[in-house]
Amino acid sequence: MIRKKVFHLAQLSAIGLTGYYIGQCNGKNTTQDCIEVDGKLLTSLPALPVFGTVSAAVPYTESGGSKDTTRVSQIMKYGFPGLDNIRSYDDYVLSYDRRTRVPHWVFEHLTKAHIAKNDQVDRSKCDFMPDESIHPFFRSLNSDYKGSGFDRGHMAAAGNHRLAQKHVEQTFYLTNMAPQVGEGFNRHAWNRLEKHVRKLTKLYDHVYCCTGPLYLPRKESDGKSYVRYQVIGANTVAVPTHFYKVVVGEAPDGTLDMEAYVMPNQKIPDETPVSSFMVPPETIERAAGLLFFDKIHRSKLSRINGKKV
Repeated sequence: MIRKKVFHLAQLSAIGLTGYYIGQCNGKNTTQDCIEVDGKLLTSLPALPVFGTVSAAVPYTESGGSKDTTRVSQIMKYGFPGLDNIRSYDDYVLSYDRRTRVPHWVFEHLTKAHIAKNDQVDRSKCDFMPDESIHPFFRSLNSDYKGSGFDRGHMAAAGNHRLAQKHVEQTFYLTNMAPQVGEGFNRHAWNRLEKHVRKLTKLYDHVYCCTGPLYLPRKESDGKSYVRYQVIGANTVAVPTHFYKVVVGEAPDGTLDMEAYVMPNQKIPDETPVSSFMVPPETIERAAGLLFFDKIHRSKLSRINGKKV
């Protein structure tokens, strides 16, 4: 039995090595038939594995070191909603969905200092830019949004990161964007929700905010429910049907309150109050496949959406 297992392992190793060496380009091959991997030209042949032709981008860190680790720990104090393709920037953390080219979720930690007016920070100097830490196969580009009719909607709001110019600039990475209806939503209703979250810093010492997209089903004329969403650009960037925010405020006495919102990605009348979009947080968790603030047992919350727990 052992001898047979060793024989099978040897066979598998031989197949892998054969595929690799046969795949190496030589003088008989043209570069059109080859793929460059780690400085070597490899031929793509049917039924033979070509190793390393697609590599995952590494998590983004600008400066490295213990300072970054401390800030990430602070932002994610109450748990990660999920662990797919995490990117840590200087002042926020996100999980990137390589299939849809928009985030799964984006996490922020706000205080009064983070949103205070700062003459050293100028949003007008910021440019939308692709995040080159994302593999080109899965990256969204400005050209995807051009002429689409959708805004590049911030998940981590630029107005939440005023401590340094570098912080606000990093909110303009396209990894932090999702296509949003502009008039009546991104520039109005969604903006009002972002301002509401900032106002919470007047009530709480610390405000933790998780934001992201949803793709919700809708019943159609045949009586069946479907999840349908538009995609834009050459990179097929997904247009979410809805967006969510789940917020936890930590008061000076240590008490914790939670608010949860879902907004449809469409024009919303100006007179619609932000509170009308409040939903039970578990409905977002079920729809998104994520668990928010899982280090806080819900019984430890004082209020959810303004109601005592």
